[in-house]
Amino acid sequence: MTAIETDTGATTATAVDPYGPPADEMKWLDIARELAPSFAATAAELDERAELPLDNLRAIQESGLDTAPLGKEFGGGGMSYRTFGPVLAEITKACPATGCIWLMHAGAATTLTSLSPQPVAEFYANEWLGGKRFANALSEPTSGNLFLVPLQSAEPTDGGWVLDGAKRFVSGCEIADHLLVNALVDGAPSFFGTEADETVTPIPIWDTMGMRATRSQLLSFEGSLLRTERRCRAPEPGDQNLIGLGLPWLSLGIARAAYDALVSHAQQRVIPSIDAPLSHMQWVQFDVAEAAVSIRSAEGLAARTMWLADQRSPEAMSAAIDAKLLANQVAKSVAELGVRIGGASGYLRTSSIQRHFRDAQAGGLMAYSVELCRDWIGKSELGVE
Repeated sequence: MTAIETDTGATTATAVDPYGPPADEMKWLDIARELAPSFAATAAELDERAELPLDNLRAIQESGLDTAPLGKEFGGGGMSYRTFGPVLAEITKACPATGCIWLMHAGAATTLTSLSPQPVAEFYANEWLGGKRFANALSEPTSGNLFLVPLQSAEPTDGGWVLDGAKRFVSGCEIADHLLVNALVDGAPSFFGTEADETVTPIPIWDTMGMRATRSQLLSFEGSLLRTERRCRAPEPGDQNLIGLGLPWLSLGIARAAYDALVSHAQQRVIPSIDAPLSHMQWVQFDVAEAAVSIRSAEGLAARTMWLADQRSPEAMSAAIDAKLLANQVAKSVAELGVRIGGASGYLRTSSIQRHFRDAQAGGLMAYSVELCRDWIGKSELGVE
């Protein structure tokens, strides 16, 4: 509990949400909310042109928010996971592509600073602080959702290993300076940091239904060197993965954007037959109630997951799978409700409702997909190995 003073000067007590952002980190959430309106203003145009949100990413960097997740021991902001989730959701609500690219950038960078040998970790931290861009390049064309279990082998060479192959869905790869990649080394999955140099080529095949401004291209690796000293150690119990923890919040940001759009439409759209806004119809009220509760439920589960991560709990990553499954499904159901409430006008390309619907599909396809999450959780609940 904490004490607050009322307008009359009396002191009362209010409960502190243990799963919410710490009080001394609210500044980061305030920055995200200040940036959000300008991000939202260009989201539709960037989506239409499938253009990277460069101005948004620059604004995040200039605000100091970009390196907030970096540990204080490296000169970063030391942002907690409890704060990172809501900040990511706020950015994603305004512009999903910006949120997605920032998550993958910060996730790759935090992995390289936390799992690399000390001199290399300091190098990547300084690169991050200096404004360099990172990208997460783990998914393979043939590996599907099993991005942590690569199928491509790296061959030994002087100073390390050589990778020939491809990685797909690499958000922001066209502006990346450093990549987090994986490959089989002596039959075992291994993770490396490597430069996006002349041996790495984006293949321009990005033409998707939603999340178009992420430009998550296919990358071709031709003789790319994976240096011995840039090999990451194996993750240990208590190590957290920022991308895995952040993915539920990506869908929650989209869900909130879809919800706001459908509520606004329901309040403004007047139905001649009842001479009242659509919001006065009972079926709309019932469905909106379910949508609101489902979002709050998913946010609560995701917030508890971030609290576990801040405690360095080994349970955090399994909790993140629960949170991702629910958040993915909620985003799709809320966005679909938006289409039903929006009717024909919501189906037009000029409406944000249709864009939210398209964007909402992406979360369930990102690894681990909804189907793989269901499989994982179902087997765990039933005691099936």
